[in-house]
Amino acid sequence: MAEKFDAIVVGAGPAGTACAYTLAKGGASVLLLERGEYPGSKNVMGGVLYRKTLEDIIPGFYKEAPVERPIVEQRFVMLDKESAVTFGYKGLEWGREPYNNFTVLRAKFDQWFADKAVEQGALLVNETVVLECIVEDGKVVGVRTDRPDGELYADVVVLADGVNSLLAKSLGFHKEFRPDEVALAVMEVLKLDKKIIEDRFSLEENQGCTLEIFGDSTKGILGTAWLYTNKDSLNIGVGAMLSGLIKHKIKPYELLEYVKKHPMIKNYIQGSEQQEYLAHLIPEGGLKSMPKVVGNGVLVVGDAAQMVNAIHREGSNMAMASGVLAAETILEAKAASNFSEEMLDRYRERMLESFVGQDLKKYKEATHHFEKYPHYFEKYIPLMNKAASQMFTVDGSSKWEKQRKIWRDMGTTGEKFKIARDLFKAWRVMK
Repeated sequence: MAEKFDAIVVGAGPAGTACAYTLAKGGASVLLLERGEYPGSKNVMGGVLYRKTLEDIIPGFYKEAPVERPIVEQRFVMLDKESAVTFGYKGLEWGREPYNNFTVLRAKFDQWFADKAVEQGALLVNETVVLECIVEDGKVVGVRTDRPDGELYADVVVLADGVNSLLAKSLGFHKEFRPDEVALAVMEVLKLDKKIIEDRFSLEENQGCTLEIFGDSTKGILGTAWLYTNKDSLNIGVGAMLSGLIKHKIKPYELLEYVKKHPMIKNYIQGSEQQEYLAHLIPEGGLKSMPKVVGNGVLVVGDAAQMVNAIHREGSNMAMASGVLAAETILEAKAASNFSEEMLDRYRERMLESFVGQDLKKYKEATHHFEKYPHYFEKYIPLMNKAASQMFTVDGSSKWEKQRKIWRDMGTTGEKFKIARDLFKAWRVMK
């Protein structure tokens, strides 16, 4: 007879590993399955790890984890074709323990995190593809893999298999996600000397900087580009809604090349050498696109459950939080010997009450709103940059004259009312 576990977790990304770690620490027998050669080999994110959630799981993790640089500065860049309005925050307190956020390389970090789950007692098996869930009498009782004699059984199966989640789809938890519910992100890791990075970004040793880049970086399509500093490399990438890429017939790698050659960006990466190229779908439909996350003997966590805050570029922290909440619910179900949907639904309730659910609720309309009205990126960012150029150019004109010209450039009275109305709408979906 096949071995049975308390839980099988499919996917060794942040959500799956956090779940497996918490389960194993709680005394459950847990099998963690990863389709890649090792955890992180198939995983992609921009490269920012938010400290608080992982700190709650492994206190003081940053003292041993393969983090790159503590982030002391976050810049936001509003990009036009030949200009940029930049603002942000730099705080030296972020560079002191316990720090705020870190840049990471997923290939290194995910392996370390999975090893910590193994230390707690989880069994990690790599290079294993889960083909389907085994369902008996309406209850998920295990998984079928591509290995010989590949049927594995458990009281609960946790689906942490990423944005596509073919397993959740096969259970009827969601349909095919629409192009306006996912973004396609492409990224390169660029090798660059450590001292050059610190000089270009005005950093000291063990300090990092992030740039979130809006506007012309995506040629008006809803999305962002980013540039993050690692110890001796840079992460540069761009993500845009799949619907926008299809509509404008733009290939994602072409968009990345456009960003790399942009006159406001190219000097940051000058002299660097490509180490790695990555591409990945990102769930950005938010709460309105969240699939069913609980069934008899099964839970869905992380990207597979659309748990990404696209506005704040948060995903890994939500993924880990959802994994912990799923594990805590499973441990309660194990104590009660009850793995019904009704019992496991405590996970969904707790998730919605946590910061994960609250933030998804807060921004539930945001992605759909900005997708519907692309002129925020196509028109308003260039208009802001033009106004900044006008105001900061010293040419003998008075500031009153400049203000009047900026006001005229905003268009007719009707167009000005439209701008005000659009800004109010944006505030409402973000408040």
